[in-house]
Amino acid sequence: AFAASLINSQPLGFYTPDQILQDARRHGVPVLPVDVRYSDWDCTLLPPTGPGRPFGIRLGLRLVDGFSEDVATALVQARMRAPFESVADLSQRARLDRRHQGLLADAGALKGLSGHRHRARWEVSGVEKPLPLFDTARATVEASVPLPLPSAFEDMQADYNSTGTTLGRHLVSFIRPQLRQRRCQRSDELAALPHGRSVRFAGLVRMRQRPQTASGVTFLTLEDECGMVNAVVWRKIADRQHRVLVEARMMQIDGRLERVDGVQHLIVRQMHNIDTLIEGVRTHSRDFH
Repeated sequence: AFAASLINSQPLGFYTPDQILQDARRHGVPVLPVDVRYSDWDCTLLPPTGPGRPFGIRLGLRLVDGFSEDVATALVQARMRAPFESVADLSQRARLDRRHQGLLADAGALKGLSGHRHRARWEVSGVEKPLPLFDTARATVEASVPLPLPSAFEDMQADYNSTGTTLGRHLVSFIRPQLRQRRCQRSDELAALPHGRSVRFAGLVRMRQRPQTASGVTFLTLEDECGMVNAVVWRKIADRQHRVLVEARMMQIDGRLERVDGVQHLIVRQMHNIDTLIEGVRTHSRDFH
């Protein structure tokens, strides 16, 4: 319930929806995708699937970048009158324009009606706006055309670019082979290393903070497929590598592992911008100065 509330309160809050959802999934919370057959505007709670199981989260249409709340309301009202039978039926009864049809297709929200993203885009392209005379006529479904399934990477890329999160494989898992070549360790591997060890880590930049009371120290939060890693950038390093610090979306850190009283972080020696490894994927960070 707390995770769903945080997402529904966006853009307020300290964490991005993707951070919240990835952490919830790591803790065993079931998360189901945006789906025009079930999603409301807000994220909603799903009942536990069994004794001792947590509540689940159904993602809401608010996560679809550019989608209108008024259009979402009309969609939900149309669905309450009768389930949608096809993409054409949805488009006609919810009075979706071409732009909103495309947003739903790109977000994977039509999978339940079309099967997968490629088919959804194909079906959306064939939907015609009904004339007033035929407004109440039942939408027809075109003959099925065989289309290839999107790859896991294509699905992940489309997820991030349309909803800002993915329920498939984590983005960093796709580039792990390249990170291994760079000798970057995973966050779960860092947890097994001793205090003071020199390490190399890479992850998505999730947060940049430079509190006024921190004497120019910047705090970073990076994420890979296994979890979060906090890093400390002293002022001298921040000034010398300012551009990397403020621009990198995917960052490699060379530094020293510190662990005191169970709290772990990296002391940064050098930062590297490795955005080229995630070209074509849109990611977000929270930056506070």
